Amino acid sequence: MRKRDLLTPIGITIGFIMIMGAILSNAGTEGFVSFLDLASILIVIGGVVGSLLINFNVNQIKLTGRVIKESFHQNERQLPELINLFIRLSERARREGILALENELDEVNEPFIKKGILLAVDGIEPEVIQDIMNAEITAMEERHFRGRMIVEKCGEYAPAWGMIGTLIGLVLMLNNLTDPATLGPSMAVALLTTLYGTVLANLVFIPMTSKLENKTEEEVFIKQIIIEGVIGVQSGQNPRILEEKLGAFLSEDTKSKETVEEGSSFVGEGLNEA
Repeated sequence: MRKRDLLTPIGITIGFIMIMGAILSNAGTEGFVSFLDLASILIVIGGVVGSLLINFNVNQIKLTGRVIKESFHQNERQLPELINLFIRLSERARREGILALENELDEVNEPFIKKGILLAVDGIEPEVIQDIMNAEITAMEERHFRGRMIVEKCGEYAPAWGMIGTLIGLVLMLNNLTDPATLGPSMAVALLTTLYGTVLANLVFIPMTSKLENKTEEEVFIKQIIIEGVIGVQSGQNPRILEEKLGAFLSEDTKSKETVEEGSSFVGEGLNEA
């Protein structure tokens, strides 16, 4: 299940608000206008876009919007629910046979789980199942890396084009030292392009890259649990043993929460019986 990740827009918004607040508190509204320069914006944004077009092919460029959008969403997967699913599958496989699991697949929304269970139902060896599913994980990591590299390059190019804008501004300023009226605008271009490039890199692109990398690691972690669950179900492991095995992937906080919920449920049943 996918839902919006509010932390990304909140973080970006807070960063820009803090920067604007710092400017307004010292320079006021009139001084804030001096931090807006169209030439500097064109140099940074245009330079980054041009560099991306040179660095990547058409198909990769088309993925840019989707990759950036991905950093504003998150996949909501509850590990306890995933573990309970494999316990249920294990119980049915031991009770009715592995072929009975085909009827359970209609209730499973995760394609990776479906693929693993179908391989198990087809009687594929556990080692082969692991190889096939690990190959899919490797392919997923490669896809994510290629998509993430676009945002990562934006974080590299933005400060570089800021420095290029600074050099342009300095050249313009040095060429017109005899005209004091041109010194201010030229110096503004020189400094603001560096500011724009640095802010975009450190507030937007680099944090987005890190978030996308973390999401890939979480996805790999979940898929590794799924592989363990599929192999456990196919090998006919005792559901309690499988529960203990998969429960090792849970954090201590999640285990404590599950224990408290089970205890509350037990107390509630006892009160009802009384």
